[in-house]
Amino acid sequence: MRAFQLMAQGTPGRFELRDVPEPHPGPEEVVVAIHACGLNRLDLWLESSGLPIPTTLPRTPGGEMAGVVCATGSAVTDWSSGDRVAVQSNLFCGDCEFCQRGEESLCLTGELLGVTRDGGLAEQVCVPARSLVRLPDQVDFQTSAALTLAGSTAMHMLTNRTAVQPGQWVLVMGASSGVGSAAIQIARRLGARVITTGSTREKRCLGESLGAELAVDSTSPDWPRQVRQATGRRGVDLVIEHVGGKTLNQCFDCLARGGTIVTCGATGGREVHLNLWPIFVKQQRLIGSYGRTRAEIQSTLEWAATGRLKPVVDRIFPLAEAVSAFERLRSRQALGKVLICMHG
Repeated sequence: MRAFQLMAQGTPGRFELRDVPEPHPGPEEVVVAIHACGLNRLDLWLESSGLPIPTTLPRTPGGEMAGVVCATGSAVTDWSSGDRVAVQSNLFCGDCEFCQRGEESLCLTGELLGVTRDGGLAEQVCVPARSLVRLPDQVDFQTSAALTLAGSTAMHMLTNRTAVQPGQWVLVMGASSGVGSAAIQIARRLGARVITTGSTREKRCLGESLGAELAVDSTSPDWPRQVRQATGRRGVDLVIEHVGGKTLNQCFDCLARGGTIVTCGATGGREVHLNLWPIFVKQQRLIGSYGRTRAEIQSTLEWAATGRLKPVVDRIFPLAEAVSAFERLRSRQALGKVLICMHG
């Protein structure tokens, strides 16, 4: 089968479209024929050696995938060939104390599909059967590949790590990102008033089209002041943040008393200097968020099936043009998700 593999890390890395052996499932595994796979910031971190996780090359990237079961292991009873599925990218053991509580994102021995084991930029992938989620009939493969990782990350942030109340102000960073575009829609459906950010006019227009009342220019030094002005100088109740670095400090400048920042990324830097005085005087919260649970993937796909959550797709590339797909994502010009499809 064909697989798009990272051979050497860098910016850009060196990739090859290679012929590799077809996978064979172990007793509790399945093989999925991939139809579509979304690219994410995680793939760029793998490419550039930007993850604090040891990786072995060559590696097939891709964690946001959807397809059809084509083979099952001897102990698998819940899945059959032909089943349409999404795959949970944060693989979990199913046995540790956190998995037993349904908190797979905290698994003690978790792995990242497409990072610590081969992912979905291939014609087939072998994964644990417990990582599969059934696709609703109304959800096609491309929609799933645009929402299963990024959309469920936003769902985890907004419904698990915190709870949004109707009428609250929510600031969503990065309207055109996978997490941002989904978070705007989810927050609006939960009754929030949303402000978002974008580095270009096109990205800000996208944010407003998704339901944000205001989209501010994140390249402007005074964008936090604009957020406070929009809220009557009060500040927002919640920030959905996935950038890190100095942007996290700026988010605190936007935050109301008693407000919460939920963060799931560090593209702009992992090391942050915080002034603790205003944080504890204003009784603010900084909450980490990582991955998602299987239940949240199911919720994300159910929202998509009923039209409450819509994918935002920038471009679709065939597997043979995956290098161009990486270039598109790396350029930071994408308006929504970059997808790779195996069939047409």
